[in-house]
Amino acid sequence: MTRYIFGRLLSLIISLIVASIVIFAVIEIAPGDPASFMLGTSAQPETVAALREELGLNVSKPERYFNWVTGMMVGDFGTSYTYRAPISELIADRIMVSLPLAIYALVLSTLIAFPAGIYAASRRGSVGDMSVMGATQLGVAIPNFWFAMIMVLIFAINLRWFPPGGFPGWDKGFWGGMKALTLPAVALALPQAAILARVMRSSLLDMLGEDFIRTARAKGLTQRQALWKHAVRNALIPVLTIIGLQFSFLLAGGIVIEQVFYMPGLGRLIFQSISARDLIVVESVVMLLVFVVIVVNFAVDIAYAAVDPRLRTKR
Repeated sequence: MTRYIFGRLLSLIISLIVASIVIFAVIEIAPGDPASFMLGTSAQPETVAALREELGLNVSKPERYFNWVTGMMVGDFGTSYTYRAPISELIADRIMVSLPLAIYALVLSTLIAFPAGIYAASRRGSVGDMSVMGATQLGVAIPNFWFAMIMVLIFAINLRWFPPGGFPGWDKGFWGGMKALTLPAVALALPQAAILARVMRSSLLDMLGEDFIRTARAKGLTQRQALWKHAVRNALIPVLTIIGLQFSFLLAGGIVIEQVFYMPGLGRLIFQSISARDLIVVESVVMLLVFVVIVVNFAVDIAYAAVDPRLRTKR
């Protein structure tokens, strides 16, 4: 188990190094100069040069990369060109919206998908199975931004059960914040729940056809007992992979939903920074999200070992 964890840690570190190089290189080759963009085309060359020096743009690219990486290691992400504020403060403010939203959506997705997938697999070929699969197909096909707008129309404008957008802040109360996050979380969760339910059903059906399930049934276990005691546990490995990927997507890929609901999260910060060519914010936030994705994948690998004893004894 120790060797398994060490190998995954080494893979994590290498992935982070490669990702930082790729992100920095991609951002740096983007056309245009941030200082010239901020000052406008009519700015004097001396003024542009002074601003470039202030922003640290006048040093070589390897030096800028080294300063960027070493700064992030101690929590210093640099200073935003546009907001004129430390990027760490911007991230801290925005992640208090994006992280609860991602967790909320993931919990909803899992609570919907697990019962639906298990129910469909246990009744393969029945009307219930076909109904669940039809619903999941619909959930995969409908764009989440369109579904989000429909929910705003019904639940915010017509019924007035939830706010149509914005975020009041956690200092205004926990339930007020959760109420503001509910519609965006549902819009993010339902398509992911549809995918997860299909994966759960498929994995569980594979397990139900294995020899050890037939042996368990031959020893006197009912189909329900064999399903819950043996099949579900062994079907979780591919499902854990999807859950890990979904959390990363929900945290990093909610840009459209945050725009629809005017949520001040990380996705909207990236969108605004790209529009303003605030490249240091873009590369720092993207690197943070990549870090989260890699750490989540590491956690999923450890969860594999907890679910599958063969990985704990693998040499």
